[in-house]
Amino acid sequence: MNQGPHPRSTGGLESAVAAHLAVFIVGVSWAFGGNADWVRTPISIWGSLGILLALASMADRRLRDRIPAGTLRWVWPVVALNGIVAASCLTPGFRQLVFRGEAFLLPVRVDWWNPSTTRVGVTLRALWLFDGIYFSCLNLALSVGRRRIIRILLAAAVGNALALSVFGTVQKLVGATGIYFGSVRTPHEFFFASFVYDNHWGAFVILMFGACIGLTLRYATGGRGAGFFHGPAPAGLVAATLLGISIPLSGSRACTLLLAVFICVALVRGIPRLSGALRHSGTARAGAAAAIAAAAILAVAGTWLVAGDVIRARTAKTRDQFAAMWAAGGIGSRSVLYHDTWRMARQRILFGWGMGSYPIVFSLFNSQESKLDRLPVIYHDAHSDWLQSVAELGVAGTALIGLAVALPALALRRRRVTSLPYFLLTGCVLTAAYAWVEFPFGNVAVVLAWWLCFFGAVQYARLTEAPQAAGGGP
Repeated sequence: MNQGPHPRSTGGLESAVAAHLAVFIVGVSWAFGGNADWVRTPISIWGSLGILLALASMADRRLRDRIPAGTLRWVWPVVALNGIVAASCLTPGFRQLVFRGEAFLLPVRVDWWNPSTTRVGVTLRALWLFDGIYFSCLNLALSVGRRRIIRILLAAAVGNALALSVFGTVQKLVGATGIYFGSVRTPHEFFFASFVYDNHWGAFVILMFGACIGLTLRYATGGRGAGFFHGPAPAGLVAATLLGISIPLSGSRACTLLLAVFICVALVRGIPRLSGALRHSGTARAGAAAAIAAAAILAVAGTWLVAGDVIRARTAKTRDQFAAMWAAGGIGSRSVLYHDTWRMARQRILFGWGMGSYPIVFSLFNSQESKLDRLPVIYHDAHSDWLQSVAELGVAGTALIGLAVALPALALRRRRVTSLPYFLLTGCVLTAAYAWVEFPFGNVAVVLAWWLCFFGAVQYARLTEAPQAAGGGP
């Protein structure tokens, strides 16, 4: 195996990996973010091609020798997770009872040390989807040896997100009552573009915003250092603005706050680089500062012009919700939901109730009823991805997912993290933090974008210190 930190170019394989991921992110994002039941199987089939590409790079000795030392060790937590989920399918946690033509699921006593699941088919399909996404994105670390390929892939992903944001903005401005200009009805009014849920759109854009800012700063000095106005950086700033506007326009309040945090981080790190690039282009220091200030003012004004009505409406709703929580002395139904989910998780804390089992099992622990008809309030998600992971996979499975992230992240120790991987990872961190109080990873497109940005950042940082292949670029 190659003992250097970076692989050499694998030619056709790395192009195949990039093309596969580009089609993947475009297809999933336009197909309702992957959150329509009928698109899950085609998505999983396409993800299986990524698994085959990963197996090809591992099985072929010539290709395997080009994989950086230590990379294959990143895979063992996911292999172990697959083993736990496969073992859970051998032990049913529920049994079916038919009474007067109606089928009921009843829980079965399972020993604490024995993995189990509710429905084998649901669990295997969820695992298939996860593996397809994970290994497709892992291929960036296994097979891509040129930073230019990663930049092209990320630019394609950002361009796709920009197209979606423009589409969603037009859709919103003309008053469409459903996705694709009303042709597809949604459960609630706050859909955006092709995404059913505004908070899922917001999380997706946070990740793509990070990629956009990173690419913009990467090209701030223009092509071959020709200056700010002789490269793609100005277009990148416009794209970042349009992406950012789409978040408050969608109605996602939490992601608007995340965006504000992200913008602050981007300003701290980006202004010195942009100012230097402008001065390199012949702009005086005062002129560079004035240009940056003018651009910021225009961005804020444009945001208010396009999304002002939505911002005012959502702000008013937020005030009402805070007033209600203050009067009730708590955070309302969300607190009850978290408490009930934790009760569910505690009963099978080691291995959980089974991958994909939350909607079925939670009905046994749900203590909330409608005030109108006393019927149970139905929850498909825990509105906390971390808590739901413990409920479904237990602390063992959740820890393995954490290790699948931690092991590649350790490869960044003592490495130079340039602007592009820095902002990719910033988007990943913000989204993972958001997952404590919402369920962004309940959306397939967000999961795919997260792993794409994560492995793109890790591999780009590893390649930064290596001599680049022809065409790799700085």
